[in-house]
Amino acid sequence: MTAQAFATPAVHGDGIRSPKTAELLTRRLRRMIVAGELRAGDFLPREAELMAHFGVSRPTLREAVRVLEAESLVEVRRGSRTGARIRVPGPEMVARPAGLLLQLAGATIAEVLTARLGVEPLAAWLFAEGGTPGAAEVLAADIARARDEVDRRRPGPAFTDVHRSVVAGSGNRALVVTFEMMQEIIARHVAAKTRRSIAPDDPEELAAYGRAIRAYDRLLAHIRAGEADEAQAFWRRHLELANSLLLRDVDPNTVVDILD
Repeated sequence: MTAQAFATPAVHGDGIRSPKTAELLTRRLRRMIVAGELRAGDFLPREAELMAHFGVSRPTLREAVRVLEAESLVEVRRGSRTGARIRVPGPEMVARPAGLLLQLAGATIAEVLTARLGVEPLAAWLFAEGGTPGAAEVLAADIARARDEVDRRRPGPAFTDVHRSVVAGSGNRALVVTFEMMQEIIARHVAAKTRRSIAPDDPEELAAYGRAIRAYDRLLAHIRAGEADEAQAFWRRHLELANSLLLRDVDPNTVVDILD
């Protein structure tokens, strides 16, 4: 492409449009949040200070803040004198649009459960291959809490935390974000099952949770021994069994829907 191609400004509908000042300001503030210059919990300075600092008008500033609010990067409390507060969105921010795309594609909960077989076993391999002793101790503590929940016949968040710690122990942030998104989607489908207490007279269910605890212990042993291949293969087999148990009470052909 020659320099002549840039000589005449585009004037047609498919031409290049210069970004509005509000868009540029939005990009600048978004970049500051992502880079950590603005941290979760920080308050943006007052409007007058921001207008003077960036050299923009009040309407431009407010338009930029509205966009960031829609992206869940800031929280604006109407009538508050403290201004907009920086927030770091959780997995629900990713899960909802991802859930919408999955729903539009007709993806089922069974497909989501199958997809996680590509995330957690790989994380287990990475954990065993290069995880830190500190990460292994976090996993051990989560397993102990899960065991205590079973003893009290109230299995709950510790079971999810075990899976979360396995992925976090991989040290791979892309896997962590992917796991959190998928976990948020899966949890909405099995929430009723995971929140209820174990029935004291249900030996089958008690046995299932007991097997899960033993599986966690075995995975931890593989990780501490640095047995990456064994950890990956074992965790995949465990997840396949866990998926089949989760789908006993959920129609596997149910299309993903987390928008209610």
